[in-house]
Amino acid sequence: MSEHRPQAAAPDRIRTDVAHNARVWNYWLGGKDNYPVDRAVGDQVTGMYPSIGEVARADRAFLGRAVRHLAGDVGIDQFLDIGTGLPTADNTHETAQHTAPHARVVYVDNDPVVLAHARALLSSSLEGATEYIDADAHHPERILAAAEPTLDLGRPVAVMMLGILNFVLDTDEARSIVRTLMAAVPSGSHLVLTHPTLELGGEGNEAAMRFWNENATPPITARSREEFASFLDGLALLEPGIVSCSRWRTNPREREVAQFGAVGRKP
Repeated sequence: MSEHRPQAAAPDRIRTDVAHNARVWNYWLGGKDNYPVDRAVGDQVTGMYPSIGEVARADRAFLGRAVRHLAGDVGIDQFLDIGTGLPTADNTHETAQHTAPHARVVYVDNDPVVLAHARALLSSSLEGATEYIDADAHHPERILAAAEPTLDLGRPVAVMMLGILNFVLDTDEARSIVRTLMAAVPSGSHLVLTHPTLELGGEGNEAAMRFWNENATPPITARSREEFASFLDGLALLEPGIVSCSRWRTNPREREVAQFGAVGRKP
């Protein structure tokens, strides 16, 4: 395990008067790392779109299934998790290292509250390694450069981008970010994605997203299946392809949530 430890977040970087996605998401998952403003906005969004908590839980469960499959069945032992969010149970490194104790995991986030909790993320098995990078998803080259001391980019890597491209409002820019990341990793690497949509029964989320963008940070956008699929161009989709994340490699009768999920392999 690396000896590096992040500095505590500067107090003036943490806004307690404006709701922030990482903390509201933590609230929806039943966590305690949030402020009254996060709970107030979270409750308001839930009132407008009651299934949002179900979306959050389904996204988290999808992460677990994808990591277990990649670490166990595929043999991937390197994970680049971009848009980590606040630590909860069964984080990427815990799930990966349970299956492959030697797995190496790099987390990436630029939220100061996440940074303040990064020590909890930086636990690791003795055989593996876990690192945290304070970086913005809008700057993939910086992410790759900072990840290289921990990850061997000459070997397959699982690039995890769960619920993060929805904060990149320009779709062309989001595609460019994905292309840059996947161009830097070799054949056999995988891309793991989730993204909110107004499809799959998510039409009622439109007003909730508008409320979010007026009252919280960072702003968010939904995307269509076609737009989501464009992020996976050039990759071989693992079965069952692009589905609601709640139905990826689970009971096909599981209730759909308005969050696409997919895993693609770089040929």
